[in-house]
Amino acid sequence: MASFGTWTSCRGLLRLLILGAIAHLTRALYEDQIGTFDWRQHYIGRAKHGSFDSSSLDRIIIATESNVLAAISAKTGDILWRQVLEKSPRGDIKMLHVPSLTNGIQFGGSRSNRAFDIITVTGVSPALIRGWNPNTGTLEWEWSLVPTSLEKAEHSFWFLEDSLLYNVVPVWGSHLEVTEYQASSGQQPKQTTSRISAAWIKPERCIMSSSFFVCTIDRQLLALDLTAENPQVTMRDLDIPASNSPMPVVGDASIIQDSKLYSLTSDRKLDLASDDSVLVDDTIIEGEQVLLRASLQRESNILKLSANRLKDNSSFEPIEFNSDYPDTLGSPKVLSVRCKTSNSGRTQGQLACRLLISSTDGAISLIQQGKIKWTREEALAEIETADFLDLTLSDAEGAIEEELNNKNGDVVGAFQRRITNQIAHLKNLILHVLGLGPAPSKAQRAGLVRDDFGLHKMLVAVTSSGKVFGIDNVSGKHHWIRYIPQLVGFNNGQGMKLLVQRTSRFYPLSAQCIILGRHRDTKNGLMYQFNPITGQPINGGLIELPYKVRQISLLHETGPDFIRGLLVLDQQSEAHVYPESAAKFANNFYLFSADREKAIIDGFVVEYSNGRLSTTPTWSVNLSGAERGQQIVAIESKNPIEHVHSQGRVLSDRSVLYKYINPNLIAVATHGPDNIHKYILNVHLVDVVSGSIVFSMSHKRIRPPLHMIHSENWLVYSYYNDKVRRTEITSVELYEGKTQTNGTAWSSLDAPPLPLVERQSYIMPVAVASMKETITEKGITNKHVLIGLTTGTVAEMSWAFLDPRRPVTSPEKAREEGIIPYMPELPMPHEILFNYNQTVANIKGIHTAPSGLESTCLVLVHGLDIFVTRVAPSKTFDLLKEDFDYFLITVVLTLLTSTSYIVKHFASKKAIKQAWK
Repeated sequence: MASFGTWTSCRGLLRLLILGAIAHLTRALYEDQIGTFDWRQHYIGRAKHGSFDSSSLDRIIIATESNVLAAISAKTGDILWRQVLEKSPRGDIKMLHVPSLTNGIQFGGSRSNRAFDIITVTGVSPALIRGWNPNTGTLEWEWSLVPTSLEKAEHSFWFLEDSLLYNVVPVWGSHLEVTEYQASSGQQPKQTTSRISAAWIKPERCIMSSSFFVCTIDRQLLALDLTAENPQVTMRDLDIPASNSPMPVVGDASIIQDSKLYSLTSDRKLDLASDDSVLVDDTIIEGEQVLLRASLQRESNILKLSANRLKDNSSFEPIEFNSDYPDTLGSPKVLSVRCKTSNSGRTQGQLACRLLISSTDGAISLIQQGKIKWTREEALAEIETADFLDLTLSDAEGAIEEELNNKNGDVVGAFQRRITNQIAHLKNLILHVLGLGPAPSKAQRAGLVRDDFGLHKMLVAVTSSGKVFGIDNVSGKHHWIRYIPQLVGFNNGQGMKLLVQRTSRFYPLSAQCIILGRHRDTKNGLMYQFNPITGQPINGGLIELPYKVRQISLLHETGPDFIRGLLVLDQQSEAHVYPESAAKFANNFYLFSADREKAIIDGFVVEYSNGRLSTTPTWSVNLSGAERGQQIVAIESKNPIEHVHSQGRVLSDRSVLYKYINPNLIAVATHGPDNIHKYILNVHLVDVVSGSIVFSMSHKRIRPPLHMIHSENWLVYSYYNDKVRRTEITSVELYEGKTQTNGTAWSSLDAPPLPLVERQSYIMPVAVASMKETITEKGITNKHVLIGLTTGTVAEMSWAFLDPRRPVTSPEKAREEGIIPYMPELPMPHEILFNYNQTVANIKGIHTAPSGLESTCLVLVHGLDIFVTRVAPSKTFDLLKEDFDYFLITVVLTLLTSTSYIVKHFASKKAIKQAWK
């Protein structure tokens, strides 16, 4: 019996092993193409606080402005772990404390001691105090603090001293409220809150530096040590009146005010350059504080690091160096330093230092022994706009294009060029086989040539810091980087604009793009012209405009150089065109401008006569409502490169319901308070040429966020329904009817008939973060709606589910048209999540672009991460499958061809025999 039981248990174990192997194979079947057509890059955002972890030589702890706490490797710069906190303002990191090794404390075993945890303070109401495990990034403990007055708590400060966490709440012009807490538990050693009289404190003039509350007012520096038993005001005179708020010095009780360093514990005062970054460290030399100063010499792109002992201001040469600093990085800021004495090799006894640098463009770099070891381009966590650009032709294809462009009617010359090119191609082929061919061009060496199907493109990404990237959409490699520190976005919530003036299709002319934004200092318009394939500036690159920009648009017509002119409308409603040679194409050009706060839209027409441009206001629409409380929250126009393949929709009775396709139509959404329904969302469809409102609808008790898509004859937008507390999506379709007004050209000035409107609302099971429609080259492929969810996934929703003509019941006519019955809940199966487990944290936007294949659409999903892939809404109907059997089809075609010739021979013989009878 014992042996039988043993055999039974062994047999059961064997079955489990076999099932486990089968399950593993089944899982691998779904993962075989991961990373083949897509890639993802992780980022953490612009660094706010940073420090080397004293418990590990290979770990740096960083808190960022994107509400991320992360650990990155000091050797490679890779992310070891990352915690994405709540969105602003609840997730704003107010304080980061990384424990240091003191008094010979050694770490070992498990990390259960709370004294070794990383401590963060985030948010205001409530303020969340958390302890994190530095090894794994897991949350160890947490407690919250709810303020009694939210208005006062918004300006509160936090600092840690001797395991006590201090919360400092300033009451401007009156006093300071200081409360002590046990950092890990939240218990109060003192049951009362200390009130320190300080009538001199003013907003935007005070900061915390170590345990000192510091204010600089006029020519005086006033400081309070909040950890003292009886805090006394320390006063010092400033050399010049304070022009802005002071800046704290990392590692010391000091401040920087107007390029001077003032110590709060002594009379020490040092002169600094305007862009110097300063850090004080007491671990480089035991018992001594060392002042590190990083100075950037932009003319020679050299970063100079100098060190001085604070006790006597003497130079400390072992860690002084000059490092090459690329022009793609902004002004540096020293976050942390770690030094150690080498114990082996030729460098035994020498001091080796690592310097953690954060630059104004958002990058994070590590400098070791005077060389940049690695750089993380964290500006890509803040992409404002992006586009896919076609690559240039190869040398062989370029030669063919040059041959085809010679259309002078000379047949003999064309034939000679054809023979000459064929001979040259054959010669190059032979030399290439022998290894003696000409060297490939720079674009070919980098792989930047157009492929057969147009799937390989250049992804140009523009970030909020003014940094522009040229990224390979196939591999994710950064081919070029440009940093424009003067360029920022517009102040009305609109980011910088990326416009394509000429693509790479006009060989041998190179592609040309333009970025339009504001000048950081003057607030006037600023343009940057560049080649999107190489990243090189064109005509000097930067163009400073002497006016503020109100509206921009690309002209429709081009000249002999195929450059589309840029029409700019300034604040005085005057029109300008760049380049000026394209001004003649702006004649009778209609455009509009919107005031979001006042909810007013104005229309203009631009005319060109006698070499001058003039602008005439044509209409104005006020959408603010009767109580003037509505504000514009979204404006969506159609994609200018969109093609409409089908002009109508076939009904069950074989008649055609023609689409209302108005290229001048925009969707405008306004939102505001209401006395009865709390909030009201109004959506208007406005013709921007005539100013007529084609259609309007209202939604009651609706709150943002609002995301909108406008394409062809339909509109889709999502919102939050405050009444039932859920996210909903509304779809609208416009039709002309069963007769088409004009099938060749559309004119908004001919008063076209009002459209027939179909609309329907659906329930989304997950909150929406962004929306975008797919787009293809000819518009033949079905349209799908890409919905970015707050969970980090992106759903590819078929239009059949969002169709507003879905009937409540399922009559016979609907079945014949292929319309599915109406269901209020939209399905969310895992099959439609095309980024599977490659989630994108904090999705901000989705960008789509057509490829050379009609079936395929290129997709960029950006947020804290970047995800690039391709989708095929109607499957890859114009592309052979990967497992296509070429051998079989070759054999079949050969047999069919051979059989046809054999049958032809026998048929001819049979015909001859019949003719002789």
